[in-house]
Amino acid sequence: MMLSPMPTGNGAFVLHKMLEAGITGYRVFPYSPYREFFPASLPFLLKGQRPPLIHATADYGIFFRRPGVPLVLTLHGFFLDTAMMRYSTLLQRIHYQTDLRWFTRASLNAASSVTAVSRFMADIARKELGFSQKIQVIYNGIDTAEFSPPLKKPASKTLRVLYAGNLHRRKGAFLLPDIAQKLNPGIRIDYARGLKSKSSLPPAPNLTDLGNVPLREMPALYPQYDLLLFPSVREGFGLVVAEAMSCGLPIVASNTSAIPELVVDGRGGLLCEPGNAKDFAEKINLLAEAPESRREMGEFNRSRVEQYFTRERMICEYSELFKKILDRGVY
Repeated sequence: MMLSPMPTGNGAFVLHKMLEAGITGYRVFPYSPYREFFPASLPFLLKGQRPPLIHATADYGIFFRRPGVPLVLTLHGFFLDTAMMRYSTLLQRIHYQTDLRWFTRASLNAASSVTAVSRFMADIARKELGFSQKIQVIYNGIDTAEFSPPLKKPASKTLRVLYAGNLHRRKGAFLLPDIAQKLNPGIRIDYARGLKSKSSLPPAPNLTDLGNVPLREMPALYPQYDLLLFPSVREGFGLVVAEAMSCGLPIVASNTSAIPELVVDGRGGLLCEPGNAKDFAEKINLLAEAPESRREMGEFNRSRVEQYFTRERMICEYSELFKKILDRGVY
């Protein structure tokens, strides 16, 4: 049984559970993310077990290494570079620049194979950590049957804009009140907080807090909206973006990190200068006046997901990689 030790409560866990459902002999081994405050405890999670292969994330993968067992690591996110320091707390900065940097570099050097969820992730790992070995890009996948466009959108005089995600600074959530203030009449932003966010944003007449929305409710939520607003400043992939695209929504998002690998500017949505609330508001106002463009962008996005970002394609690529490593028999 191939094992994937994974902290719960994040998008990477959800994706590895997809692999569990689609690959025979693959099992996710969940653990509390609080264990990572005490990384010396992580090796004991798999005590007494000797699977044929271990698949983990790149940051703490070194703690799951076993002699003679191939270790496959996936780069899901990266916050070790100086560009992310302004979006991190003091304790996070210390953590990122000391132990987590060392853990990540040691993990990559110990791996039998390394994958990344985007070209951006592969490139930044090479640049920031000096990692020179091959990194295979395997894009995350979406269940296109679960995340699908509505048969018919309800008529509304209001343009409904959705933000979905934790209210972290790196997600750009702090921009929402300023963006809302700059929107034309008849446009409203609803924000669905991730499960880790406990507080709301400052109030605004056209800004509504939907509360903590669990993942199981998201497939029904996206089709109720006209576009997705995603002002994040750092995404390893952008799962929310891909889900919204699969539901046929146009995207207004930051032109940074992995987002341009998903959103084709001008065809699937409009990309904005990161952190520029005026730019985001102008792009939303522009699309509010162009219903035909929104429809065409939504259709383009759905087609793009079906071509490049399906769950089946992701499962197939990981399955082929695991088989290749196991058949090789030398680690």
